[in-house]
Amino acid sequence: MKKRIFAIVLGCLLIFNLAPIFANGEKEVKEDGVTEIVYWQYFYETKKNLMDELISEFEAANPDIKVTQQTFPYADYNTKVAASVPSGKGPNVINLYYGWLPTYVSAGYLQPLSGDDFTPAKIESEFFPLVKAAKFDGSYYALPTAVRSLAMFYNKDLLAEGGYSEAPKTWDEAVKMGMDLSKFDKNGNFLQIGLGVNLDNQFHHVIREVLNRQMGTAPYNEDSTKVLYNNQAGYDAMKFVTDLELVQKTGRQGFMEDDRTAFKAGTCAMFVSGSFALGTLDSVKELNYGTAELPTMNGIQSNFASFWANGITSFTEGKELEASKKFLKFLTSEDVMKRWLAAIGELPANQELGLSQEIANDPKYGPFVRGLEYAHATVFYDESAQKSAMFDAYNRIVLEGMDVKESVDICAKEEQAVIDKYFSNK
Repeated sequence: MKKRIFAIVLGCLLIFNLAPIFANGEKEVKEDGVTEIVYWQYFYETKKNLMDELISEFEAANPDIKVTQQTFPYADYNTKVAASVPSGKGPNVINLYYGWLPTYVSAGYLQPLSGDDFTPAKIESEFFPLVKAAKFDGSYYALPTAVRSLAMFYNKDLLAEGGYSEAPKTWDEAVKMGMDLSKFDKNGNFLQIGLGVNLDNQFHHVIREVLNRQMGTAPYNEDSTKVLYNNQAGYDAMKFVTDLELVQKTGRQGFMEDDRTAFKAGTCAMFVSGSFALGTLDSVKELNYGTAELPTMNGIQSNFASFWANGITSFTEGKELEASKKFLKFLTSEDVMKRWLAAIGELPANQELGLSQEIANDPKYGPFVRGLEYAHATVFYDESAQKSAMFDAYNRIVLEGMDVKESVDICAKEEQAVIDKYFSNK
């Protein structure tokens, strides 16, 4: 019994004696000035790997800051943010698609950027104009490292087999080439697609910001509060794309999962995608491909531009806020932008750097840079809902046989409801 009591007493003494050590240990970490911040982005292998390298370099240059990167599947990303940030948990610096910004800002997930490095005047003097999509009520809430536009990817070997030496300049040429380069088995199933039409591989942006404008209508009014494509030009734009699958049969939704997968496998001659696809495609050594500016129609050029940006969460304050600002400044530096271009294929968000001769004249990057000059960044108020409305419109026509006008009118009504709901909640 005495031994037991002695053991208990000794244990208590140890606890009380060690407590100051643990307390002092925590205090020593704080006195050392090491501030820990967390960075979130969705999982994309090349981006995750590059960010690991960048974080190591940032920490070496800033030994008083430790950055922990966490990634999540794309499909779960917004759900994770919605569950964590309002409770004051999760990241200090977060990577998000620009189309999500209205939702994030109105929900209070982000704080406006402040300090000499993030004044609106400084940002607008350095970044491409499309960065204004991250500006709300006079303040910027996020900044990109890189920006994107669209281009036509083409397999040089497959085009040569079909007797073509260069990418199409007009959409009429693209349709003819797509028909010539498609191959089928005896049952009419695709063996090779000539021109991809996969909406999830950026073609929904082609309908909205490229073909609508080339057919003669802006998709929205000037302040993006009213849908305008429910007119003849908008109907013609949708019909042009659905006819690629239904009439000309240049491609099919879901062929080999998607157009990019088919292109990598050598069973897709042409498809439209963003500059972010360059890094992935360059990893396929045997793939002999090129890029070209998007085809014109009625003599009109148009393109879609977008970006992923980094913002600082609303609960970040004190030393974590200062460390987060420093990390954000690092991520938007010219050196990091160059690294991002080389590893990921996305264009520098800095206008002077992006338009430099070295990049603008590059055979693969050049078409994307030139496309930025006439590109439009859609103002999304609920990117997921607006994207789904366009997908549903296409599928009603292709899968259910609905009239084009009827389906586009439904789509326009659904998008307008999304826009009206956003402003009614402000």
